[in-house]
Amino acid sequence: MRDAQLTLDLALTLRHDGDGGVADDLTDPAGLTAWVRDHGLLADGYTADDAALTAVRELRAAVRALFARCVPGGPSRADAGRLLPVEEAVTRLNRAAASVPTIPVLRWPDPAVEHRPAAGEDALTAVLARAAMTFLAGPDRDRLRACHAPRCVRYFLKDHPRQEWCKPSCGNRARVARHHDRHRKQTTS
Repeated sequence: MRDAQLTLDLALTLRHDGDGGVADDLTDPAGLTAWVRDHGLLADGYTADDAALTAVRELRAAVRALFARCVPGGPSRADAGRLLPVEEAVTRLNRAAASVPTIPVLRWPDPAVEHRPAAGEDALTAVLARAAMTFLAGPDRDRLRACHAPRCVRYFLKDHPRQEWCKPSCGNRARVARHHDRHRKQTTS
């Protein structure tokens, strides 16, 4: 589940801003540094630079494009115009995953082998790309949904059979939009 949550969290760094636009949590290296630290990725002293920001944003675009092709009903209308072609998204993901070799590491006292990327400037994108690949090829992918509330660009993992939106405020916005559509149709008839 860690790969699913990490990949979803990366995609969710783009979100509805509450004013009809899209907010981006990764607008500068400081935002990426904070996001990496919040997710416990890499070493504590990690500080992102412009190159890392660009690489992660390009990877995020690839992940979101592949998410859009996985969800029933396709992407939200607010997100559909900014998606990469599938071939380019897959190429970006594969290139990022292959950019850093992995090193097997033994954990103790409960013996287990983890495969961690070797240190390097591409380690972050390699970790994120591999998590995305594991998620997209795994069983949690079947629970992935796009929120179809007006102006929402978020994805979510469906936890309940009746869940339709990423959060309650999107459900409210969708119901209000439907009400206004019905009212507008009644007044024009």
